[in-house]
Amino acid sequence: MAAVTSVSLSAICWTYGERKVNTSSAIYLGSNFDGVRFRSSISCNCVGVRASSSSSRLVVRCMSTASDLPTVSETKFKFLRAYKRPIPSVYNTVLQELIVQQHLMRYKRSYRYDPVFALGFVTVYDQLMEGYPSDEDRDAIFQAYIKALNEEPEQYRSYL
Repeated sequence: MAAVTSVSLSAICWTYGERKVNTSSAIYLGSNFDGVRFRSSISCNCVGVRASSSSSRLVVRCMSTASDLPTVSETKFKFLRAYKRPIPSVYNTVLQELIVQQHLMRYKRSYRYDPVFALGFVTVYDQLMEGYPSDEDRDAIFQAYIKALNEEPEQYRSYL
């Protein structure tokens, strides 16, 4: 069973009376139903509370319709944690912008790995990092970048 530890008040809306919770399984919760729905841009978490008229027992049902996706800042943090050395600002500025753009594409609902896109990304990355002082660091940055997006670096390089 799940527990809700903290909830923003602006994210809560109450529902009363006979309701069907709009999930893929569409569970019917009954007539004495007070429901709370927590909304976010990606997931909808619902908690149903029903008091039975024949007893004083309280029933709480928890369900989640989607998993939490990482934020852009979490993806950037993963990148910076994986590659701890300083990156010259000429390269770092462009890398940070690319990671934001690729994060937004990666966690879009319709995302699927595309080898043509991977080839394009690797080509742009290689051209961007062409003048980087160390080949070893260039590869380590690439590894950290792709892993921060929960992708496989070997898969991106496999079509070259």
